[in-house]
Amino acid sequence: MAAKSRVIIVDDHPLFRDGLKSLIARSTKYETVGEAGSGEEALRLAQELTPDLMTMDVSLPDMSGIEATKMIIQAVPSIKVLMLSMYQNLEYATDSFKAGARGYIVKEATSDRLIEAMDALSQGEHFLDGQLSGDMVIRHLSGQGKEGAVQDSRYALLSAREQQVMRLVAEGGSSRSIAEELQVSAKTVENHRTNLMKKLDVHSRIELVRYAARLGLIDLEQWK
Repeated sequence: MAAKSRVIIVDDHPLFRDGLKSLIARSTKYETVGEAGSGEEALRLAQELTPDLMTMDVSLPDMSGIEATKMIIQAVPSIKVLMLSMYQNLEYATDSFKAGARGYIVKEATSDRLIEAMDALSQGEHFLDGQLSGDMVIRHLSGQGKEGAVQDSRYALLSAREQQVMRLVAEGGSSRSIAEELQVSAKTVENHRTNLMKKLDVHSRIELVRYAARLGLIDLEQWK
C-alpha cells in the first residue's frame, strides 16, 4: 500500500481547518500532519515537517497567503501549494502562481473538486478552478492582453475593498448580494461603488464591466 501524501492545512478559521481535516481523513491518499493559522506559523511548520502538499488560504492575519507561499517555496521548493480563496479573482490567481503555488480553487468548491485538485498537484500538474479560464491566467502571466485599463494608474487609487466591490459589481452583483458576501451593509457597498466609479471616471455599470474586462478581472465572453 502506497504511503499517504502528507498535508499541512493553513487557514485562520479553526472551523474551516476542522472541515478540511475531516475531508482529508476520509481519503486513502492523504493525511493531515499539521495545521497553521498564520503565515509565520505555516513557514515554520513547512520547514519542520516538509509536507508533500499545503492548502493555503489567500487571507491570513499576519500576511497574505500569497506572500506566505512565496516564502515557503523559497525555503522548501518541493512543497506543492494549493491556494484556497473566497474569490474567483484573476489577480489573486496569477499572483498565486507567480509566488509558486501549483493550484487555485475557490472555497465554495465541492469536496470531490478539492480532492481532484490535490490529486492534480500530487501528479505534478497545475490546477485552476472556478470561472477563471487557464488561458486568461496564462495571458496575464505572460503580459499579453494588458492594453488599456490594465496600464491605467487609476486602478491603483482604489483601496483593496474598493477593488473587491468593483469586481463584484462588474460580475453583476447587486448591492444587497455584495453586502451579504462581504458582511457589510448595503449602504457601505453603495458608498464604495460611488467612490470607486468617481476614481475610475466611469459612469455606468456597463462602463465598469468593460473596464474590468480590459483589466482582466472578468471574462467578458462569460459575462455575456
